Amino acid sequence: MSLITVTAGIGSEAYPVARELSNRLSIDLYDDERLQQEFLSMGLASQDLKSLDEKAPGFFSRLLDLRPSRYQELMDAVVYHVAQSGEGVIIGYGSPFLLQDFGCALHVRIFSSEPERIKRISQEWNIDENAARKAIRKNDNERRGFMEYAFNISWDDLSLYDLVVNVDKLGYESAVDMIAAVATSEVINSCSLTALETMQRFSLEKKVEAAVKKTALIPKNIQVSVSGEGDVLITGLINPLESKDKLLDAVRAVPGVRNIDERIANEKIHDI
Repeated sequence: MSLITVTAGIGSEAYPVARELSNRLSIDLYDDERLQQEFLSMGLASQDLKSLDEKAPGFFSRLLDLRPSRYQELMDAVVYHVAQSGEGVIIGYGSPFLLQDFGCALHVRIFSSEPERIKRISQEWNIDENAARKAIRKNDNERRGFMEYAFNISWDDLSLYDLVVNVDKLGYESAVDMIAAVATSEVINSCSLTALETMQRFSLEKKVEAAVKKTALIPKNIQVSVSGEGDVLITGLINPLESKDKLLDAVRAVPGVRNIDERIANEKIHDI
């Protein structure tokens, strides 16, 4: 099994490299379109997507319009969901940050110089070089700033990556060869069942937390933990004016939830 995360700025050949890795290793590619499908299948309301600009360069850019907390909830859940299978190629979306302690994954940073990126973007988007430069710098700043805000980690921290590949020097084919060789090595593929089960638990926990935050009036007062295969423990305080049953129904509706151990108490009126 090979689970690879690919991080790069626009115009760095990340998509062609990831697509070829997916084909060569016969594993799924989680790009903009596939991740959007995963979001929808995991409960992202369709109306949340209707207002997003379909002409934006990518789904990542459109997601930046969501509340940071909502974005992070979705990122956590979908990345852990993908990781629990133990294989696939994930392009961006904070995956190396979320999976930095997941020993089964190979985290790759693809580097390309700004002049080369400008040439590619200028050709791909049919814009002049000045416009391409502005687009690249704007996109880089958005990603860097948001990741630092959402995850408190620098996008440029090389310690997050197992492999940094310079596509300008190595070229497309050599870059794919190198990444594929490392991804299929014994040290990467010795992924334990325990690690995969942990990803499954993390994924379910994030889905339940998202359901709680969407339903509860004061979600910060509700704590969620998952153990075993779908066993969910919910503790905390709930506003006496809201329905506990509604909250529990929302949790039960989350795919993967099997049993709920509910230990929720009503807040005292004078504490509200």
